[in-house]
Amino acid sequence: MDKVKISVRRLVEFILRSGDIDSGAQSLRDPSVMQEGTAIHKKIQKEGGASYRPEVSMKMDFQMDENLTITLEGRADGIIEDMHIPVGEGDSGYFYTIDEIKGTYASLRRMDEPSPVHMGQALCYAYMYAKSENLPKIGVQVTYVHMESGKIRRFTQERTIDQLQTWIESVLEKYALWVRWALDWKKQRNISIGKQNFPFEYRPGQKRLIAGVYQTIVQGKKLFIQAPTGTGKTISTLFPAIKAMGEGKSDKIFYLTAKTITRTVAEDTFRLLGKRGLEFKYITLTAKEKCCVLEEPRCNPADCPRARGHFDRVNAAVFDMINAEPSMSREVVEAYAQEYMVCPFEMQLDAAVWLDGVVCDYNYVFDPYVYLKRFFSDTKENYILLIDEAHNLVERARDMFSADLKISQFKALRSIVKQEFPKLWARLGKCIKFMSTVALDCPDCTRTNSSGGFTLYLMRMMSEMELILKNNEDKSATRLALKERILEFYLEARRFVNTYDSMDEERYIEYGKPLPDGDFMLKIFCVDPSKDLSLRLDLGLSAVFFSATLLPVQYYKSLLSVSAVTDYDMYADSPFKEENRLLMAATDVSSRYTRRNQEEYEKISDYIRDISRARNGNYLIFFPSYVYMENVFEVFSSRELSKAGHGFEVHVQENSMSEEARQEFLDVFKAKTHSTVLGFCVLGGIFSEGIDLKEDRLIGAVIVGTGLPQVGDERELLREFYDRKCGMGFEYAYLYPGMNKVLQAGGRVIRTEKDRGIIALLDERFNYRQYRGLFPREWSGCVKVCRDTVVETVNAFWEKGIDGKKV
Repeated sequence: MDKVKISVRRLVEFILRSGDIDSGAQSLRDPSVMQEGTAIHKKIQKEGGASYRPEVSMKMDFQMDENLTITLEGRADGIIEDMHIPVGEGDSGYFYTIDEIKGTYASLRRMDEPSPVHMGQALCYAYMYAKSENLPKIGVQVTYVHMESGKIRRFTQERTIDQLQTWIESVLEKYALWVRWALDWKKQRNISIGKQNFPFEYRPGQKRLIAGVYQTIVQGKKLFIQAPTGTGKTISTLFPAIKAMGEGKSDKIFYLTAKTITRTVAEDTFRLLGKRGLEFKYITLTAKEKCCVLEEPRCNPADCPRARGHFDRVNAAVFDMINAEPSMSREVVEAYAQEYMVCPFEMQLDAAVWLDGVVCDYNYVFDPYVYLKRFFSDTKENYILLIDEAHNLVERARDMFSADLKISQFKALRSIVKQEFPKLWARLGKCIKFMSTVALDCPDCTRTNSSGGFTLYLMRMMSEMELILKNNEDKSATRLALKERILEFYLEARRFVNTYDSMDEERYIEYGKPLPDGDFMLKIFCVDPSKDLSLRLDLGLSAVFFSATLLPVQYYKSLLSVSAVTDYDMYADSPFKEENRLLMAATDVSSRYTRRNQEEYEKISDYIRDISRARNGNYLIFFPSYVYMENVFEVFSSRELSKAGHGFEVHVQENSMSEEARQEFLDVFKAKTHSTVLGFCVLGGIFSEGIDLKEDRLIGAVIVGTGLPQVGDERELLREFYDRKCGMGFEYAYLYPGMNKVLQAGGRVIRTEKDRGIIALLDERFNYRQYRGLFPREWSGCVKVCRDTVVETVNAFWEKGIDGKKV
C-alpha cells in the first residue's frame, strides 16, 4: 500500500486553480503582506467570541483503491458553533460552520463569488470535520477582509455530508491520477537505477570520490570537493546521487550551475546514462527572459495571450509532457507550451515538481526573490544539491543578498507620475530628500547607519504603490504603462527593505557612495553570505560543492556554509601526467600597477612571441584588464604583426560579445592547425573558464598577472571586514579571488589524457611563497624562467612526446 501526504492548501491550489497569470498581483505577495493577513485572521477569530474555535488541526486518510491511500491534513481558520433548539433524533442542538479567512486588496463589492481555491479549502475542512463528528450537514463560509479598509464580506453555503463526499472524492481522484503516475514511474525508475553500473573505467582516485559523495548523501552532510580537470566531476557526483535516489534516500536531485556550458555537461551525462538504460526524468530550467514569447516579459492577461487562462490549461500541458518525455529541455518545454498556449516559464516550474532531476542556475535555490518556493519553503525535504563550479557561488551569493538604490531611480519615476499619481509623486520626493541629506555626509564611499530611517520612507512610498497596483478600475494604456514602471521600482524598493530587515552587523555593511555621473547610491552589502546560503541548504538533505578551483578549501567552506567545521572536504587526484604539461613562471616581468609601462609591455610581447613560435597551434593569452590587453596588443602589433610573413593569426576579445560572437571566437581554435592562432582575452572573463578546447584545439595559455581584483570601495570594505574577523583581509578580498581566476585560466589547457600544452605565468609574484602556496597539487613542478631561458625551456618540452617520451 502506497501512502501519500498532502496539505489541504496544496491540494486545492493544484487541482482547483484557474484563470490568468498576473505578475502585478503575484509580485505583491510579500512576507509583510502575509503578516498583515495573520493579524486579520487573529482579529476575526477574536471577534468570534466563545462560539468561535480558531486554528483547528485536521487530518484524514482517504483510501483511493487497494494500493493507494492519500492523507489530507491542514488547519481550518475557524469553526463556528451556533446553538439552536434540537429538531428530531440525532440533532445535538449545534450547527457548525467552517470559516476560511482571506485578506484581499480586491474590491469586495465587485465580488460575485468566492475564489474556487478558497472555497475548496473550506469544503475540504467541512467534509473532514463533518465526517469525523458524524454531522449530516455543515456550513461552509469564506470570509474576505479588505486589507486597507478592514471591511468584511462573507460567502456562506450549507452542504450535506453526501454532497461534500461527492465533491471531495472528485477532487482527490483528479489528484490521484498524478500520484499513481508518479508512484508507477518511481518504481520503474528505481528498477533501472538498480541495474546501472558506472559507465566508464575508473580513473585513479575516482572510486574514492564517488564513495565520498555517496556517504555524504547517506549521512545528510555537506561535502566540498577540489576536483581537477579530468577527474570526471560531473559523473562522479551525479552517479552516486542517482544511486542514493534509487535506494530511497532522496526524492529529487538539483544540479546547480552558474553558466549555460556547465548545464550542457550535466545534460550530456544524463543522456549518456539514459543510453545505458537509466530511466530518469529531468528538466533544465530556462530564465523567463529567454523563453518568453514576447520581446520582454509582460506577465498579465492584457499583454500576453498565454497569460490569459493559463491556469485553466497548464495542468493538462504538464501531464502530457511528463508522461511523454524523458528529458525536458528548453525546446521541449516551448513546444508543449505552444501546443497548449501556456507560459513556458511557469509550465516548466510546475513540471519540475513531478520530475527526478532539475538542472538550473544557482538563483532558483538561493536567491531570496527567485528561489523555487515550490521546493524550498520552510520544510526540510530529501533533496540532493549538487553545486557545480562552486567557486562562482561566493560572488553570486553576495549579489543575491545585497541591495542598493540610487537617487536617479526615484527621480526617473517621479518625472512621469505627477499628473496621474500625485500622492506617489510626493512620497518619491520625500525619499529623494532623505537620500540627498545622507549624500551630504558621504563625500566618498562612507559607512552609514541611515538605512533604518530610509526604509520608513520607502515603506510609505511602497504603500502608495500598492494601492495603485491593486486598483484595476482604470485599464487605459497610459495607466497600464505607468503601473508597469511602478511595479519594476516597487520590486527594487521591496528588495532593499527586506534586505535591511534580514541583515545583521556580523555579515552586512551599509554604505553610501557618490557615483561618477553625479548620482548617489545607498547599498546594503552582504560581505559574508554563509548564513543566508545555509538557511536554504538546510532545507535539503545533502549538498556537494565541487570545482576544479575550490582552493583554498577552508576559504570556500567559511563563505558558503555556517557548518564549515563539521563539513567534509576532499581533494581528488588529477589523472593527467605531469610530463604532458609545462608550467613555468617568469621571474623578470610584473603586472603591478607601478610597473605598467612600455618596457613591461614589450617584455610580455616578447614572451608571447617566443612561447607561441616554438610550435604552431592555438594559444590563449590572458590579461588583467581590457586596457592592459589593448596596450600589449598595440606593442605586439607594431613589433610582430607588422613584419611580412609573421605567421600569427590574432583574435581579440571584445568588451561585450553576443552568444554568436563568442562562438565565432572559439570556432577559430581548430585542431591540427598549421598556423599559430592567438586569442587575446581578459582574465576572469568569458573565455577563462567553462570552455572545453580538447586535444590540439588549445596547446598553451599565457597568463599575465596574478588576477588580483582592482582596488575598489567594496574590495576595501571586504579587506577591512576580514582583517577584523580573522586577520586575513588581503587574502579574502584580493589574493584568493585573484588566484582563482589564474587557476581557471590555466585549467583550459589540459583537458584529456591526450593533451599536451604549456601554462606560462607572467608575473614575478608567482615565485613568491604566498602565491605558490595556492597552486594545486598537480602544479607542483613549476619551472622558473626569464627572457633568456624561456625559448630553451619551451623547445625542450616540445621535443618530448606524449608522457615525456622523446620523439
